[in-house]
Amino acid sequence: MRRRGSAARPNLVPGEYRGVAVAFVDCELDEASLLEHFVGREAYRRTRFIVVRNGTRTAIVAVQKRSDDPLFAPITAVRVLAGPDECAYVCDPDTDTAVPTALARVALERAPGARGVAVQGRYSHVSFIIDPAPLRVTVREVVPPYPPKLVDQIRRVIDLAEHLPPMELVPDLVDLGELAASASASCYLLPCRGGGVSVEQAPTAYLDERPARRPWTLIGCERSQQIHEWCYGDRAPQVDICPRTRPGGFGPVLAKCCLLETHIEILEGRVIVPWGASYLHISEALSALAQAWEPAWAPA
Repeated sequence: MRRRGSAARPNLVPGEYRGVAVAFVDCELDEASLLEHFVGREAYRRTRFIVVRNGTRTAIVAVQKRSDDPLFAPITAVRVLAGPDECAYVCDPDTDTAVPTALARVALERAPGARGVAVQGRYSHVSFIIDPAPLRVTVREVVPPYPPKLVDQIRRVIDLAEHLPPMELVPDLVDLGELAASASASCYLLPCRGGGVSVEQAPTAYLDERPARRPWTLIGCERSQQIHEWCYGDRAPQVDICPRTRPGGFGPVLAKCCLLETHIEILEGRVIVPWGASYLHISEALSALAQAWEPAWAPA
């Protein structure tokens, strides 16, 4: 199911920012100078990367040590991951540098064009990302309410998720008011008042209040039709609002459907969560999308 790829590995981030050291040096930041400076020096057992600074210039290097067993061991090899001409250093105290999505967002917003971006973030912790390329996830949701609930929930999850690749959300919103206005009717029936939706063109009734039967048009989904049939004995003329059935788009898609109640559904290139999805459902769905679209991604 993987749709994209490149020769260079995008979204390179450390598995743990405690494996990232910061060093201030007087030497040049080319590979030969950094080899001469670091090889033979002792490094802490957890150190795997060094953000190297000389004035305002920055390089990001990976290091190998003679052993990871003792508390400190001599560095035996240095590899430059991003040199000073393609690297930036950003201070953003609101960013949690343990979160790949947060690193990618800061890199693209604060240092566009830089291959490697070291970020000094919350708690003054320093980490980095190289070749930021967030996975664009289309989120199909119904509005109102505002903010779009599923989009807002997903943002909360990816803003804390250390295990997911960098992601960028692309909201694809189904506006109930616009759908109702597109279907001329003498009366509209909406699923509930909870979203705060009403239609100016004609009287509006709400299915959850079980109003007296009228010749209305249902602005709802298949579950709403099932409830209508249960309450009134027939199916109503309908404009379907289900995000799951919305056509178009390419790439990973996350949508919701009220026909699902307790589990997520994984389809070709997309994942469906229950209408009242929990954060656990959403985390599971995002992990499934990451596995489908970025199966090779893992923190370094």
